Amino acid sequence: MTETKISKGFQTVVPAEIRKKFKVGPGDVLEWIPTEEGVELKFRKKVNIEDILGMVDGPETDAVELKKKAQRGEKI
Repeated sequence: MTETKISKGFQTVVPAEIRKKFKVGPGDVLEWIPTEEGVELKFRKKVNIEDILGMVDGPETDAVELKKKAQRGEKI
């Protein structure tokens, strides 16, 4: 288990071992999802132009679904 403190400005640091394991960095988003047991955290990767171009060449052709996947940081 890894823990961090919350600063006076309500900021915290993502521990290095977690950043490395999930390959997250500046520009990525951390989603805070309330659950009955507490909070679930999920990383949403920053989407770059190569990710978007790769979606267009993929099997999915529905533009709305492609946009939703891009906004969620999903890759095809």
